[in-house]
Amino acid sequence: MSAARRRLAVGLEYDGARFAGWQIQPGLSTIQDHVQRALASIADHPVEATCAGRTDAAVHANGQVAHFDTTSDRPMRGWVLGSNGELPPEIAMLWAVETDGQFHARHSALARSYRYCILQRATRPALLRERVWWVRTELDAATMHEAAQQLVGEHDFSAFRAAECQSKTPRRRIDTISVAADGPLVTIEVTANAFLHHMVRNIVGTLHPVGTGEQKPAWVAEALASRDRARAGITAPAHGLYLARVRYAEDLGIPQ
Repeated sequence: MSAARRRLAVGLEYDGARFAGWQIQPGLSTIQDHVQRALASIADHPVEATCAGRTDAAVHANGQVAHFDTTSDRPMRGWVLGSNGELPPEIAMLWAVETDGQFHARHSALARSYRYCILQRATRPALLRERVWWVRTELDAATMHEAAQQLVGEHDFSAFRAAECQSKTPRRRIDTISVAADGPLVTIEVTANAFLHHMVRNIVGTLHPVGTGEQKPAWVAEALASRDRARAGITAPAHGLYLARVRYAEDLGIPQ
């Protein structure tokens, strides 16, 4: 008699600097490949892990969620400690919980939050070199925050969508967006129901010239209304971006 199949969810954090993103790609080192091999070593059978948000190359996470199915019976602590013993030092499993068989890390998510970090100072960083976007010009975070509020709500975000984006629709709903400065560090945090490819990085690249004074706050709304990628700002570097949180319905029992 075969063992019953169970669905587990796990929380992950990782430094994405040396990885080619989440998704498995032939010949490249990816987060998904390392996570699946670690889980398979504990499960003693092949494992396929599905994540809440497929992060790009060099993008980080401190709130990634993934699910997988298993026929192995292990304590939750065993999944976490065992996997961390197999994972490279740049990837860590934070928790594991058993879920309903219908839970899906991506489709069950109500919202996702991304955080983008900019270091504004004259000299280049050493410790944060692969974790922030370094800019020499001082930014006006308050004006960037004001401009960013024009993006809140449901809109056609074609102006902030990568050319290779495969989403069937450019419409997304931004719930909140904030820009705040803490000394030389400027943090942009965006929460939405879902994101288009490079959407956050393109938003940051559009807010940046507002912060330097090169563009007025109204330029952000004009770019949004144009639905034209060429009318918005640059794509900010990947290494300043973090998947910060994924929110689910409370009754699913997924740690927040």
